Amino acid sequence: MALNLPAETVDRGDLERYSKSRSVFTTVRDFFCAISDGREVNRLAKPEKIAVVDEFKQELKDCQIAIATQYIGINVARVTELRKQLREAGVKMKVYKNTLARRALDELELGDVADVMEGPTAWAFSNDPVAPAKILKDFAKESDFVKMRGGVLEGKKISTDQLNALASLPSREVLLSQLVGTVAAPLRNLVGTLNAVPRNLVNVLDQVRKQKEEGAAA
Repeated sequence: MALNLPAETVDRGDLERYSKSRSVFTTVRDFFCAISDGREVNRLAKPEKIAVVDEFKQELKDCQIAIATQYIGINVARVTELRKQLREAGVKMKVYKNTLARRALDELELGDVADVMEGPTAWAFSNDPVAPAKILKDFAKESDFVKMRGGVLEGKKISTDQLNALASLPSREVLLSQLVGTVAAPLRNLVGTLNAVPRNLVNVLDQVRKQKEEGAAA
């Protein structure tokens, strides 16, 4: 905002109003910088926009799941806490301008996914399909400002209901432990069987030896 008035015509009221408007602008700017890693996406030049589209496409290619998350009215402190939880789970979160994300989705023939973007949208990328859905769903219970809108799972569109279903699944660690337990049980049985074979063979050989000795004595 600029006053564009000669110095002699600027009164105290004008200066106060200008100062307040600057304060509001600075607050909004700081919020968007915090959630988008310092990048002011609305001010990108064309080459930078192309780079952002390419970056978004690569993120989609490199992950198993990408979740579009709507955030409205959330403060910087809560955003920081959410990013911390996601980062600790190996989930990357970043804001992309909807028009640029839509272009990237179109180029990947995922144009129908663009429908999930409504208002400010942050994307969570992960190779663990369950972790980000769990974190975002739990976080939404404490903050109505964050909502999962949908996304992409292994190259296919996924709905909010499907994301909630994913969030209800056991964590990756629990699933792995269950899998190990399932695999280990038959392996233990197999080891027991294999161990029994030599013991049984020894018993058979011992019986044969005894029979031969008895036959020789007779």
